[in-house]
Amino acid sequence: MKSICILGDSVVKGVVFDEEKGRYVFSRNSFDKLLSEKTGAVIKNWAKFGCTIEKGIEILKKKKELISNYDICLIEFGGNDCDLNWQEISKNPHKEHLANVPLERFKKEYIEVIEGVEETGSHPVLMTLPPLDSKRFFNWIAKGLSKENIMTYLNMDVESIYRWHKNYNRVVKEIAMEENLPVLDINEAFSNLGDYSSYLCLDGMHPNEKGHRLIAEFCNSKLKLN
Repeated sequence: MKSICILGDSVVKGVVFDEEKGRYVFSRNSFDKLLSEKTGAVIKNWAKFGCTIEKGIEILKKKKELISNYDICLIEFGGNDCDLNWQEISKNPHKEHLANVPLERFKKEYIEVIEGVEETGSHPVLMTLPPLDSKRFFNWIAKGLSKENIMTYLNMDVESIYRWHKNYNRVVKEIAMEENLPVLDINEAFSNLGDYSSYLCLDGMHPNEKGHRLIAEFCNSKLKLN
């Protein structure tokens, strides 16, 4: 039976927004739990809420010996890396604002994580990000801020958020091709649904429990763990 460890952010940690409680919680039906129940695979999840690729490098260094015990290391980063300081954008929409981890550095450090995993003897498998619901995400990040100024920064095009986010997915797929590694393209799995909004939380970025079922089914079909 295959064993899997996970490095990544809140998407793969199973964080969902609970509308009744009005806060983020850890889902009891996250994709990793569903996948383990379905296949019997041993899964250890070291993903962290708010984790960027840079924090991922720190976790990798701490867990390196343990990672060697797992057949597969699933890697999923990008959502926090591509995020911007929306409060600063709201104050100064005409200034240049950099992502938490700019794209070139993201790619370089992502490869560094892959190489670190390979050194342990575990096999890296990359995962893309679920697509955003741009309008829902915009309303989420603009709460309490100047929507007008943020729209000015976005050149009055809310869908530019989706395209910006998609650039990081593109880089993940580029890395997979260049490094000859498997990639679980959950972005495509969501996008193939057409209207995938019901698979995302109120924030427009985190998969809800329905989304986690989709991810689990997709991963099971690709990883063939049974």
